[in-house]
Amino acid sequence: MTRTIIAPKTVQAGPVDLAARPVHPLWMRITHWLNALAVVIMVMSGWRIYDASPIFPFSIPAVITLGGWLGGALQWHFAAMWLLVFNGLLYLTLNIVSGRLVRKFFPITPRGVLHDLLEALKGKLSHGDPRQYNNVQKLAYLFVMLDLIVIVLSGLVLWKSVQFPVLRELLGGYEFARRIHFFAMAAIVAFLVVHLVMVALVPRTLLTMIRGRAPKTS
Repeated sequence: MTRTIIAPKTVQAGPVDLAARPVHPLWMRITHWLNALAVVIMVMSGWRIYDASPIFPFSIPAVITLGGWLGGALQWHFAAMWLLVFNGLLYLTLNIVSGRLVRKFFPITPRGVLHDLLEALKGKLSHGDPRQYNNVQKLAYLFVMLDLIVIVLSGLVLWKSVQFPVLRELLGGYEFARRIHFFAMAAIVAFLVVHLVMVALVPRTLLTMIRGRAPKTS
């Protein structure tokens, strides 16, 4: 008597449904919005601090500053600073550990940046896939990360100059650190303006950052 052995059927896994995965994980969205809140508070309170001791022959309109007076502005500034430092470190750590930093922002090449920049100026740069950053976006986001580090380091010199003498000297002294801090913050403001313009032009990116998934297009 012969026995017929029937091999179990193997189920072949189909392709991973990328659409089912969130474009931005929850931790990324939370840290992103907290970083944005911290930056806005620091900028507006920083403008009030600047007005108390200007570096250049102009002042910031009081209506767009935060704190009401120097003491109040300093309190807002330091509170937002700690939020930015701890939340920013968490954001950076999770990006590195999860592999998202390398996956999202690299590779990046000067030729690719130039190509995508020219395409953007022509209005031909595609935003069809929110999972993929173009070279201009990669460069901008990497620049912001580095710029925020410069802001924190120069801010430490302005806050605790005596306690950080080596850092103070590396930044060219207290007065030069003030200018570094000012221009680094100005660069963040310029980025925010461009970022908001791009969000207005491609509003689905805002919905993606809120919901985690890109809205369906008809």
